[in-house]
Amino acid sequence: MGFNQFKTSLKYSLLLILAAGSGQLAASNIPAHTPVPGGIAIIEVLDAELSTAQPPSAYYRNTRVMLVANGKQGWNAVIGIPLAAKPGTHHVTLSENKKIAFTVQPKTYEEQRIILTNKRQVNPAPMDLVRIGREKKIMVEAFKNWDNQLTPSLTLIKPVTGPYSSPFGLRRFFNDQPRNPHSGLDIAATEGTPIKAPAEAIVAATGNYFFNGNTILLDHGQGLISMYCHLSQIDVKEGDLVQAHDIIGLVGKTGRVTGPHLHWSVSLNNARIDPFLLMESNSNN
Repeated sequence: MGFNQFKTSLKYSLLLILAAGSGQLAASNIPAHTPVPGGIAIIEVLDAELSTAQPPSAYYRNTRVMLVANGKQGWNAVIGIPLAAKPGTHHVTLSENKKIAFTVQPKTYEEQRIILTNKRQVNPAPMDLVRIGREKKIMVEAFKNWDNQLTPSLTLIKPVTGPYSSPFGLRRFFNDQPRNPHSGLDIAATEGTPIKAPAEAIVAATGNYFFNGNTILLDHGQGLISMYCHLSQIDVKEGDLVQAHDIIGLVGKTGRVTGPHLHWSVSLNNARIDPFLLMESNSNN
């Protein structure tokens, strides 16, 4: 083991020692209740509703969700709602099979139409589809991960300085062909601009992907994952522990892009949510 690997291993071991026994999060910086596709639902779970004094586990759409002690008499389930969610009644299920209903409200996102000269980035060739499928498995595995040793921050700093060029949730058309909604937030910046980790995390995966270009996925713990795409340079490796403000890479224009920018996705219980919902209030520049 090299010295740098030893330092990373030591830092991660200390993190595990500090986090051991922490269980669910304490009440701090709870995001706003925004129960729409791409939003966050905050659902109160009272101790009186439980048959045991032990902290419960909670699940939404068969995926575990984060629980935060609310400082009163129970917990708040912090639930990411996917963009594909239908408006209406949804349920969070506790570990003892008790269900709590909540309502997802409708939200309509604007359209965005993009013209690409690289036709394979719109209609990939058969060999591209094989690569895309392989890369998708890596990203899905990272998004589904649940790390109970990490205590995630529910307040994220803006990872790069620059104006917002494409908001979250846009209904996208590439060369007039409908594609999946924009599941992240684009920040315009010149190539080579440093990208900062928005909070403490473990590097879950890195790679060069067909659509996303050079990419980093960070695991902040308990189902909170963030992703950084189109980089010109990756400065971390899988397994590294990073702190807020650490430089993880540089802005680029790799993958499916029309110019240099950072695509930033935030995922909560494997649902891509609007990063603005977890950002510091002064992160508008």
